[in-house]
Amino acid sequence: MQHELITDATLVSNYIRGNEAALETLIVRHKQKVYSFIYSKVYDKDVAEDIFQDTFIKVIRTLKRGSYNEEGKFLPWVMRISHNLVIDYFRKNNRMPKFDNAGEFSIFSVLSDSSLNAEKTIIKEQVENDVRRLVQELPEDQKEVLLMRIYNDMSFKEISDRTGVSINTALGRMRYALINLRKIIDKHNIVLTN
Repeated sequence: MQHELITDATLVSNYIRGNEAALETLIVRHKQKVYSFIYSKVYDKDVAEDIFQDTFIKVIRTLKRGSYNEEGKFLPWVMRISHNLVIDYFRKNNRMPKFDNAGEFSIFSVLSDSSLNAEKTIIKEQVENDVRRLVQELPEDQKEVLLMRIYNDMSFKEISDRTGVSINTALGRMRYALINLRKIIDKHNIVLTN
């Protein structure tokens, strides 16, 4: 019962200062939530256990390096690590859905999921923040068309009227915005998924 009174942030500080038992308390505290999240993605007990262990190996390495600075957001940080490792697992096994520039930009479908549990909510917020940050890196004309199309749900005719360019130019800017977003995502090795 004593362990429940100590915050994650305090346990992290204690572990960084050399108290190995503090890490054990953190793992025990969050094991079920992290493991369940991983299993819900991979549906394989052995794979889930491997990814769970890899998650905490990464957590330990980051803490020991002194690179942790999540300011009391330990669980969301761990969930993000496990999420990225799940994506890595799918990539290595060629099970990731591939992106193509043929249709609407699939990343934005993540933003409209309303039936979210706590872990998905954390990841959804992180994905939304990543997408907003990525969009800011686009050239101004492409960013303008993308924001009008995705966030304001405007037709290309409406975008054409608003920006004073032809519909084909608006379509072209949208296409290049999507291509450039994909390049930015690959360059920064960012994972966006639901």
